[in-house]
Amino acid sequence: MTKKLLVLLFFLGSFFMQAQTLAWRTSMSDAIAISNDQRKPMLILFTASGVPENLQNEIFKTPDFAVWSRDNVILVKLDLSDMNASDSDREQNVKLKNAFGVEDLPEVCFAMASIRKNKTTFSALGKIAYKPGGAKAWIAESNTILHPPE
Repeated sequence: MTKKLLVLLFFLGSFFMQAQTLAWRTSMSDAIAISNDQRKPMLILFTASGVPENLQNEIFKTPDFAVWSRDNVILVKLDLSDMNASDSDREQNVKLKNAFGVEDLPEVCFAMASIRKNKTTFSALGKIAYKPGGAKAWIAESNTILHPPE
């Protein structure tokens, strides 16, 4: 009985560890390169210190999101209040926030990007904020954005 319980706890722990170890990129140029290489859209999280953590706690820290994100998107976190970011990075992040029409934080934008002649062009796919209902509902809405019905 004790062995079975330990094995169960081991497997449950591995799911929770996977949810905690998401690979969030903070460099937009790195994220664009990876996105283009893997042919996956970017999930760009615009956030700042002091914003509600519902999106983080109820969506991003779940095993369902960890599995879905690994298979579907490149994760990018742009913290608009990051004092360790360079002035040019902070300026770029604010410009992106404005370009994507983000008004309330935190908010997620899905996008593809290409770089030609040192000029980056973004193709916005859609955006989504936190909504109660859990990870499965949020993922379903995200899938609708990423794979719109014909």
